[in-house]
Amino acid sequence: MGAWFRRRYLDLLGSIYIYNEHRGYTAIEGLLAAVKMRWPNDRELIAKIEKHHADEHKHYVMFRRWFERRGVMPYAVDSACGHIDRFVAIMFQSRIDDLDQKAVVGSNERFARLCRVISLTEKRGYRQVEILLRNPHVLSDRQLVKIFRIIEQDEPSHWAPYESWLEAHHARRDKWWERAIDRYIHSELLMLKIPLLFVHPWLERRRRFADEEDGRGRAVGRALAATH
Repeated sequence: MGAWFRRRYLDLLGSIYIYNEHRGYTAIEGLLAAVKMRWPNDRELIAKIEKHHADEHKHYVMFRRWFERRGVMPYAVDSACGHIDRFVAIMFQSRIDDLDQKAVVGSNERFARLCRVISLTEKRGYRQVEILLRNPHVLSDRQLVKIFRIIEQDEPSHWAPYESWLEAHHARRDKWWERAIDRYIHSELLMLKIPLLFVHPWLERRRRFADEEDGRGRAVGRALAATH
């Protein structure tokens, strides 16, 4: 029972992380294009967002390799487990895929709101990684520990460009109600969604990795799915 619990926990944890990392780097692509269009000469801002994008993609690849080495596919979790998905939906009344990022970047007020959302999300992610690096199930997997150590090192630079923009444009920082929304989304995931997924008897695994489906990665998912 203990071994099953550990495998289930790590599989679910990895599935939620690989979903969020994929969501992160694909969403940042649109944001980066919009920023380059509005501020083509702001090389510092562009470079920082480019690093954020590259890191999110790197993290996705690390989790994909982790699943490949274990010989299983991630569970088919969706936007219900995406922190940024939920935050954007609440703050902009729109799904990320439907958000007009050019219009958001074109408005200082709306871009400032998005900066606060991203900054709070990245800081939440950093705190969660610190907690996970004390988790005995995570510590039992050396490869996973290595992944989270890398994320821990990368994470502080991820909120830097958005905090810097807010400061440079004299925009307000996050308020208590925005931090409350962030806490609510995180608590909802930990206290409700993960437990329900954990005991779900028919939770399916993905048949392909997300970057296969969007044409960004190589196709190996079918082979793994066929053996499990």
